[in-house]
Amino acid sequence: MKLHENFLFLRSFIHSPKNVGSVMPSSRFLATKMVKQAPWNEVKAVAELGSGTGAITRFINTQVSETTKVLLFEMNETMRNRLQTEYPDFSCHPDAAQLVETMKQENIHQLDCIFSGLPFFNFERELRDTLVEQIYKALKPGGLFIAFQYSLQMKKQLSKNFSIEKIDLVPLNIPPAFVYVCRKKETI
Repeated sequence: MKLHENFLFLRSFIHSPKNVGSVMPSSRFLATKMVKQAPWNEVKAVAELGSGTGAITRFINTQVSETTKVLLFEMNETMRNRLQTEYPDFSCHPDAAQLVETMKQENIHQLDCIFSGLPFFNFERELRDTLVEQIYKALKPGGLFIAFQYSLQMKKQLSKNFSIEKIDLVPLNIPPAFVYVCRKKETI
């Protein structure tokens, strides 16, 4: 299964490197570092942007209660279909830029936490701005945005809407990644 996931991810990267961002799925070290940041006993609704082959989704699945609403966003249709099959209780969608609208359709008013593996800095500025705006609008006051990036280039843009509580380097990932733990600012 893991080899198949790696091949699927590599094939997707070759086909669309700007949208995939890496040749390999996230490591368990990166997924664990991200997922352990959330206060799971308080989380009622969560989203994951750029779910890929489910490397982080697997760890989210071990933390959520049966009443937690989970939205997964993955633009690659093959990966999205696999996620829907593997996680039938989660709701899978193709476009993270439609996060707020999707929440309305799913009758979710605010998210407690958003995880992201999207390669923000690969995107055009307009899409990057739209995604950050959607994330900000979707989160409850004080909600958490936990994302990994392969550089610190998003720090300035994220700090406009979020208080960056910490940035951790995860060297045991290919490539090594930074985990941003950000809290929605009350006012910007």
